Amino acid sequence: MIWIDAGGTIARPNSAEVGTDMFVDFTGVTPDEHMDQVRAWVRSEELPADAAYEVEDLDAAEVQARLAFRLGAHARRGGDDDRARHWFAQAAELAPMDFSVRRAAMPLQEVDPFGEAFFELFGAWREAGSPYHGVPRS
Repeated sequence: MIWIDAGGTIARPNSAEVGTDMFVDFTGVTPDEHMDQVRAWVRSEELPADAAYEVEDLDAAEVQARLAFRLGAHARRGGDDDRARHWFAQAAELAPMDFSVRRAAMPLQEVDPFGEAFFELFGAWREAGSPYHGVPRS
């Protein structure tokens, strides 16, 4: 989640939050603390302390992975499924724990984004320490 104020400025950078309890069964994360923070921000403009956190830039492989994903998505829209699979595989190889490319590619490859492949990815991601670009979970 990224918080953006009425002026279009990022008020709090990317953080791994949830807005509902839909996934609490397998993540163990409830939306309660996050939603309390959102309410405080809306009601009194009170930002959490981590709003000042500076998110590191993507490394070269991550940038290349996101570009490969976009090429895969473009190929898929054009009906070139073989080329799409190639680019999605490249993206996964370059950034194996990046949900922005891995999970997003699932429905574009007719893979259930809430099915077995997702749970395998989610398990590997958790084993790797839940890496992502954003505010660290406390």
